[in-house]
Amino acid sequence: MKNTVLIGALAAAFLTFGAGAPAAFAQAAPGVRLNKVQPGYHHFKVGNVNVTALSDGTLAIPPAALLTNVAPAQVAARLAATFQGTHVDASVNAYLIESGARLLLVDTGSGELYGPTLNKLVATLASAGYQPGQITDILITHIHTDHTGGLMDGKRMVFPNATLHLDKRELDYWMSAARRSEAPEAKRALFDQALMKVKPYVDAGKVKTFDGATELFPGIRSIPSYGHTPGHSFYALEGGGEKLVFWGDLLHVAEVQMPDPSVTIVFDVDANAAAAQRKRAFAEAAREKYLVAGDHVAFPGVGRLRADGDGYRWVPLPYINDHVK
Repeated sequence: MKNTVLIGALAAAFLTFGAGAPAAFAQAAPGVRLNKVQPGYHHFKVGNVNVTALSDGTLAIPPAALLTNVAPAQVAARLAATFQGTHVDASVNAYLIESGARLLLVDTGSGELYGPTLNKLVATLASAGYQPGQITDILITHIHTDHTGGLMDGKRMVFPNATLHLDKRELDYWMSAARRSEAPEAKRALFDQALMKVKPYVDAGKVKTFDGATELFPGIRSIPSYGHTPGHSFYALEGGGEKLVFWGDLLHVAEVQMPDPSVTIVFDVDANAAAAQRKRAFAEAAREKYLVAGDHVAFPGVGRLRADGDGYRWVPLPYINDHVK
């Protein structure tokens, strides 16, 4: 993108919402702004396993200022084609898996860090019939704090009985003072927030790391997808002949990145690797026709991909409401 000063400013604001930056992103967003609580959970099954999509809320972001390796006019055209303006309402999703006696959460939302339209995960979880103390395990796709911000409420562990699982590369990177000092000034806040949100679990002995592809539980395994962050991981849930892959931050603006997976974003630690992972994952998902779940795909964020010219098209999971009381 040409205006590197603007990008730097926006990136800094996005990474430091705690200082009051959300208003800059929320203003002039398209669509009706809600004045009623939106139901934020969606149940579905993968084989015989119950899965629940959980909304932490939505946040209006300006894709043209954040996406890279794409012309602003191209971003504008793709947003217009989906009846959107300069901002999109980005979902922040997490997912609950009921696996035997375990309740596993995939990512934890943003907590208080990103403004008043988010930080809804605990309330959403309660609405779905669960309490944070019931969560036994948390699968962290990566430590960016719109995925780990919900771990702590001040100095209180929100999930006191849970063990965190994440790639060793990810933990080592974000806990490193040397890595922080090497990072651009605008991105050092992420290291500070990682210490605030993740390190208390490390200190309490509640973090278990793995190395790359690992079978974590029966039917649940990690898939290395390094690029967006050094230890970014997918998680695959398989059973009953069905498969769901949790993508974390494989993509941020589906309307732009589905048609062109080479489009990157300022938050990528390694943009080239992130784009390569996206191309591979899109192609595999379309070829094998399994379900995928994206943390920033419009809630509930679950669906399939189909090839569409040189890019891909999103096919949402059908809505089912056939439970018999």
